[in-house]
Amino acid sequence: MAGLLIKNALIVPMDDCSRAEDWFKGDVAIEGSLIKEVGESLQEKYPSFTVLNGQDSLVMPGFINCHTHAAMTMLRGYADDLPLMTWLEEMIWPREAHLDREDIYWGTQLAILEMIKSGTTTFADMYFYMDETAQAVLESGIRASLSRGMVGSGATAELALEESVEFIQTWQGQGEGRITCMFGPHAPYTCPPAYLERVMALADDWGVGIHIHLAETVDEVAKITKQEGLRPVELMDSIGLFQGRHVLAAHCVHLSEKEIEILAKNKVGIAHNPESNMKLASGIAPISQLLEKGAFVGLGTDGAASNNNLDMLEEMRTCALLHKVAAMDPTVLPAKQVLRMATKGGAKVLGLEHVGSLAVGEKADLLIFDLKKPHLTPLYNPLANLVYAAQSSDLKTVIIDGKIVMQERQVLTMDEERILFEAEKRGQDLIHKK
Repeated sequence: MAGLLIKNALIVPMDDCSRAEDWFKGDVAIEGSLIKEVGESLQEKYPSFTVLNGQDSLVMPGFINCHTHAAMTMLRGYADDLPLMTWLEEMIWPREAHLDREDIYWGTQLAILEMIKSGTTTFADMYFYMDETAQAVLESGIRASLSRGMVGSGATAELALEESVEFIQTWQGQGEGRITCMFGPHAPYTCPPAYLERVMALADDWGVGIHIHLAETVDEVAKITKQEGLRPVELMDSIGLFQGRHVLAAHCVHLSEKEIEILAKNKVGIAHNPESNMKLASGIAPISQLLEKGAFVGLGTDGAASNNNLDMLEEMRTCALLHKVAAMDPTVLPAKQVLRMATKGGAKVLGLEHVGSLAVGEKADLLIFDLKKPHLTPLYNPLANLVYAAQSSDLKTVIIDGKIVMQERQVLTMDEERILFEAEKRGQDLIHKK
């Protein structure tokens, strides 16, 4: 099968091993789902490959959104400017109770469409009716780590365990390996230790990881500490959650020095969601301290009901600026470090191999940006321009698993007009259900 050749582009590899340079001019040859060669003047070597002209363009690995709830696009803008628990208990959860499978399918389609058009090639999702989410992933061509959300303290606790196992049985490795699965216990305040221990045993049986919200708010920390006598991360460590398995922990905003050490020591994957944390006034996660200790940290958008978009370019800029002003230090979280969090760092957070960098043998999940833009001119440092100046509209081509899924801003694998129609109609119906 003939491959693809991106010719004469500015390459940002986000690969610490192969080259000393952070960027260089060259070609990228793609065969099947993998990057076959990175070099110069490769067209004569691969004459049958379809050529994508990279002149005045930048090619880099796709963004990895480490934490979201994709179908919450259906509730975008419905409940804003509220504290987290008020937002959840009085606005979001009552509306979510009316969501049906078709709502989840079209809400996920809408999220994936938005993510592809802003450069996300992999996302981690926790929600319900996850078969519909997986179907949308399968059809669109995106890569995803999926988990069925589980509440262990309510009437659906047993059903959540059963459905999670069935979901993993059905979907793990589907889409030629693009779909991976985790168990998704919601949080320590909704899943007590005894329930989490059952989840841990199942995760070990099935050889998959665990995706959980952790230490998101001051109230959560106070509640867990009062109930259990330990802070959330300390409690999870005490029951062995972090031992011998991959854990994706979303938020990790309110951490003690001891908890930072625990997360770093156990290589827990931390999904930092700066815009959602800011909008809900949850706080500022100690990302610099976590990175200094060697923790695995990636970026996420959280759901579109608390962000309110799924744009990783915007998330990178917000992340960098937030932590500079929080530390009153402009050297904190430089562009290269933030860009790594959104790519290779995110792959580590999700426990994915061969994803997140542009190098031979890695998955061909790539973005091509148009550099001929007023706000990207002049070009001194491409990494800085990506983090501080680039916009999603600058992205012209997206390649996932070696296949072109967006070309010249048109998503080839999705019916954009139909998705927008269905999402608008279903969203209005959802809000007016009694």
